[in-house]
Amino acid sequence: MSLEGAIAVHRFGLGAKPGEIAAASARPHDWLLSQLETGADEPQALDATALQTGGELAALLTGDRQQIARLRRERAGNQEAIKALNRSRGQIFLQEMAARFACGFATDKPFAERLVWFWSNHFVVSALNLRAALFAGAFEREAIRPHINGKFEEMVQAVVHHPAMLLYLDNAESIGPDSAAGKKSGKGLNENLGRELMELYTLGVDGGYTQADVIAMAKLLTGWSLDPAGGNGFRFYPARHEPGPVTLRGKTYEGYDGAVAAVGDLAHDPATARHIARKFAIAFIADEPSAASVARLENTFRETDGDLRALSEAAVNDPAAWSAAGRKLRTPVEYVTAAYRLLGLPRAGNDPDAVAKQVRGAMGAARLMGQFPLAPPSPKGWPEISEAWSGPDAVLDRIEWARQIGQRLPKNFDAAAVAESGLGPLLRPATRTAMAEAGAPGEAIALLLASPEFQRR
Repeated sequence: MSLEGAIAVHRFGLGAKPGEIAAASARPHDWLLSQLETGADEPQALDATALQTGGELAALLTGDRQQIARLRRERAGNQEAIKALNRSRGQIFLQEMAARFACGFATDKPFAERLVWFWSNHFVVSALNLRAALFAGAFEREAIRPHINGKFEEMVQAVVHHPAMLLYLDNAESIGPDSAAGKKSGKGLNENLGRELMELYTLGVDGGYTQADVIAMAKLLTGWSLDPAGGNGFRFYPARHEPGPVTLRGKTYEGYDGAVAAVGDLAHDPATARHIARKFAIAFIADEPSAASVARLENTFRETDGDLRALSEAAVNDPAAWSAAGRKLRTPVEYVTAAYRLLGLPRAGNDPDAVAKQVRGAMGAARLMGQFPLAPPSPKGWPEISEAWSGPDAVLDRIEWARQIGQRLPKNFDAAAVAESGLGPLLRPATRTAMAEAGAPGEAIALLLASPEFQRR
């Protein structure tokens, strides 16, 4: 096993499954890039039912609203029925998250999965917004996964057309003040999607836009809402759209086609290239990437017209990404996922209930450590910087979880072999010695999971 093979598996991947470092060691760069040929794996529901599409959920949400309105009209005592309905819809999000976690544990394309996680954390739809929670998993599967190897504009367009984003940032109810619907209802613009589209998703906070541009983008996006009949979940409502030409950053747009063109222009702006390059470098290279690394990614983004596969390849080929020093601290989800991959979990044979229980245990552990996928506290997403996850309480939570995981392993578990296979050249002599002196395999594994070299990637 080579050091570069171990770095490929841990820094760009999700932690080593048995034999993965050995497989990556011969040609680490090729091992990573070959995972992008067919894209990321599709999560599968643990109970073998089909995960629902954004269009199906849009129709479901419409039906729920009608049912809740009817229940409220009938009598106040129906509050319990409304709560039961809401709880059942919450199960859809948990089903999606269980499928996502299980995919991370099992996938043979961990770099592709890491890319999905990065872009989902860039184009945030948070389940903390209860209206959007129903759609969060479908959003990742439909707006993010299919586009990790495509053009950035394709992903942006998929994101802003998806019902999850339209609900999360309140655009589904944004109405042009001078539109037919606006004049009749007195309702008006919501600026949230227009602002975050520029500040977070494309140009960046210093990308050269004004409040007037935010309002202009919000006007262009009026009438973009959900399709209650299903379809792909999106519908444009001309009667809600602000009529007439709109000037955005010195250029004039009009109507639905103009809004699509405006989104496309933001995706191709030089400020967007700078913003994306820096975020990508922080996620995959270092907490404080060098100016040379950022510039290399920015140039690739601009020269390839926002080709995301080329951006991934540029990160893989950046010399700074292969330094064994200064490694990034895993986020809680990355940490739990790496542990499950290392230990071959879930260990449940053909018992689907046991598999589901162990996956739910991993979900609960990540939540207790402070992170849950697709549920960050703000549109900024979960922090990518190590400092955000390295507080004393956070470290103690990891150590306690490592101890609990170790206690559940079989007494004949070969901790030393797992350590060598899972970390290879990254395993420190001090950790190897401490494991050898441990009283039981479970204690040895707890020491391994709590070690600095395992907690970092």
